[in-house]
Amino acid sequence: MIPVSREGCKFRQDICIPCYQTGKDKALTPAGFMDLAQEIAYWAAEELGFGYTTLHVHHTAWVLSRMHVHFDKNARWRDWVKLFTWHKGAGGLFYLRDFDLQDRDGVHLARATSSWVIMNEQTRRLVRPEELSELLSVDGPVEHAIEEPAPKLQLPKNAQPESAGTHTVCYSDIDIIGHTNNVRYMVWAMDHIPAEDAFKPVRDLYINFNKETTLGQEIEIVRLRDGGSWWVEGLCEGKACFTVKIDF
Repeated sequence: MIPVSREGCKFRQDICIPCYQTGKDKALTPAGFMDLAQEIAYWAAEELGFGYTTLHVHHTAWVLSRMHVHFDKNARWRDWVKLFTWHKGAGGLFYLRDFDLQDRDGVHLARATSSWVIMNEQTRRLVRPEELSELLSVDGPVEHAIEEPAPKLQLPKNAQPESAGTHTVCYSDIDIIGHTNNVRYMVWAMDHIPAEDAFKPVRDLYINFNKETTLGQEIEIVRLRDGGSWWVEGLCEGKACFTVKIDF
């Protein structure tokens, strides 16, 4: 059974929030939301004919490049929620997909927009799949969960981030494409900010994935407090592999 249903241009999944995607306050964590979004995105793309199965035949795969999530209200353990997603077509170099998490009464809990690219699994280079151009187009007006695409992130000018430690990419980080799963970067970011802030409700999170990382690589984690926000960046061989901005 396909765990999504189609409602016009949108796909919907009904979910009971599991304990392992919540924190000590029983609220859905940022990484928990990203897990749910990733799974429904895979199913929706599959149903539209440009999912993992179709791309894998051509040794290509979807890779998340940027994401912005706005949390309106906490979803909590054992809450029944409705998660919607829809494809918004191309935007520059990216393919855009939005998400809308609602409670049973249709109240917004979280809204997100994401930007994706397609990578050749053998060469690890980005590709432009012209053969999918018709499938990836959108007819008619586009609805937005968040209208502005997820932005490119750069640490504030003249910033002096502090070292927050290192992380060696390990078994639990690796996904079906053979590199660090996008959600793990969010976990690393939250693990490397002070606990007194990490346990606060997140209002907005922004994340960029700049360079893939693989098993055994050592990632230097740096962080910066800027007003009510934390910036976290991962460096591999001196270059940023991910950048996160978390607004509380």
